[in-house]
Amino acid sequence: MPKSLPFALLLSALLLHACSSITPARQDSTADLSKHFEGLDGCMVLTELSNKQTLRYRPERCAERCSPCSTFKIPHALFALDSGILADADSTIQWDGVARDRTELNRDHTLKSAIKYSVVWYFQEVARRLGLAREQRYVDSINYGNKDLSGGLTQFWLGSSLKISADEQVAFLSRLCRNDLPLSARSMEIVSECLIQREQDGLIYRGKTGSHRYQSDSLGWWVGWVHKDDKTYVFAANVRGPDVSGSVARRVAESVLRDRGILPE
Repeated sequence: MPKSLPFALLLSALLLHACSSITPARQDSTADLSKHFEGLDGCMVLTELSNKQTLRYRPERCAERCSPCSTFKIPHALFALDSGILADADSTIQWDGVARDRTELNRDHTLKSAIKYSVVWYFQEVARRLGLAREQRYVDSINYGNKDLSGGLTQFWLGSSLKISADEQVAFLSRLCRNDLPLSARSMEIVSECLIQREQDGLIYRGKTGSHRYQSDSLGWWVGWVHKDDKTYVFAANVRGPDVSGSVARRVAESVLRDRGILPE
């Protein structure tokens, strides 16, 4: 027997033991959440950050990229604050005088109210002030979706070239709520505050809708996170169909979160 063989066998045994002793970094699983989607074409990702457990409904759809729509207001607000384009949550941009379909859009808005009411024109002005080159640098720096801004400075996130998956939304938001993005801590704190939907009894619920109507189809998003009992649950849900919107995606996601005891009834 060659003298090197016992050593090789010993090395193989040690490597096998080392590999079998490694604890997986993630605990991923799938779940049938179809009762919450009520026949809608959609998906959802739900991650608990402390134990890295991730639940997916329709994993293949969770990996499919589509337009972020108004969920892009989250990174857009971060870019504006980090760059100094906007000073804080109360930074006001004057209404351009163009009458739009929702009355709440037809007035001056602050960053906080523009996120709350999903004011597209506000963030189109933010985009103009940032410029395409700076937008691209920021999108690249946070590795946001396909990073494609070719759809134009004021349209790339609105059913256009920029696309992101539910998996990628959760990865981005997980970094945001851990203050782990290459942006100022202050910008992340301000945006996180602007996203709060509900705060009570130790629970903080944050979220943002996104909607887009195509010629024969519509897309709706609801993304965010819930902090409860020292745990943080990050989620992203989207739906597609003739008459869906961000509010439909929100209804579906909240049904799942309530069913799992993350949100109260």
